[in-house]
Amino acid sequence: MSNLLGLQFAPLNIPLQRRLQTFAVLHQFFITLGSVVLVMVLPVYLVFTQFWWLILLYATWLWYDWQSPRKGAYPLQWCRDMRIHKWFADYFPVKLHKTADLDDSTNYLVGSHPHGIISMAAFVNFGSNATGIDKLFPNVFFRLCTLEGQFWTPFRREYGLLHGFIGCSKESLNWVLENEKKGLAAVLVIGGAEEALDAHPGHHILTLNNRKGFIRLAIQSGAALVPCYSFGENDIYNQADNPKGSMLREFQTWMKNKFGFSPPFFRGRGVFNYTFGLLPFRKPINTVMGKSIKVEKNSCPSKDEVDKVHAQYVEALVTLFDTHKTKFGCDENTKLVIQ
Repeated sequence: MSNLLGLQFAPLNIPLQRRLQTFAVLHQFFITLGSVVLVMVLPVYLVFTQFWWLILLYATWLWYDWQSPRKGAYPLQWCRDMRIHKWFADYFPVKLHKTADLDDSTNYLVGSHPHGIISMAAFVNFGSNATGIDKLFPNVFFRLCTLEGQFWTPFRREYGLLHGFIGCSKESLNWVLENEKKGLAAVLVIGGAEEALDAHPGHHILTLNNRKGFIRLAIQSGAALVPCYSFGENDIYNQADNPKGSMLREFQTWMKNKFGFSPPFFRGRGVFNYTFGLLPFRKPINTVMGKSIKVEKNSCPSKDEVDKVHAQYVEALVTLFDTHKTKFGCDENTKLVIQ
């Protein structure tokens, strides 16, 4: 490695496998960010060419397929098994750990924590088979929930649907949780945009105290709850210092309230340097799936019932964290902060 102007550059003799892993991360960034611009500009361009009819054809398909994000998507095994997802998982690496079996006698609502900057672990573990989720839980079929806006962009929506992505609306969740076919699991990154602002290396802060809607849905459907924690998710980026009350945090909160998303100011590494860029750092992420929490079905749960199950879920999550924290890089005195 060489240093220049404070940047630590990568050596030239990088093994092919590591180059493929970096390529996989670039691919994921293109799908997540770069393709947004492309799929919005390309249709406008095509309208003024001889291929205008392709826009009409896709619009017809979109009208026909509009409800798929709310109807369980159409995951394709081939897409979830693509080798590029395995390279992506090995970049960090991301590993999935099972603590208890999940059978196909019920449906599940999996709470994925923490959100992190971009929720890398959630995609790797539940949007693909890269970490072996299909082998660890062969009788359960997972659907990863994402923002409804992700399905408004042409072609990207189909990419997500083929990987089993669904919307995070009540309708989308209920399709999974209330489905007569059992063995389905909806995966919800509960902390959302607010929790992303607390994603700092070494920090374990969850936005959960006032997040009870998912508990109500679980009770109404009778779906079992499953806590899940990804150690290392907050370590793959460095975020600008933004304590509550600071000017930066106030701006981020205003953006979240106004537009529905909070812009984290973060940095990672680059393609050819290890100091600055948008790529995540190569830090291990270990996702631990907890034991399921059985929920008694009640179509009209009271506030006290929701609070009771919520407290049970939080207790199970904290126990999961405390049980495994020292195995995955946390000090014995590290606490999981619930706010």
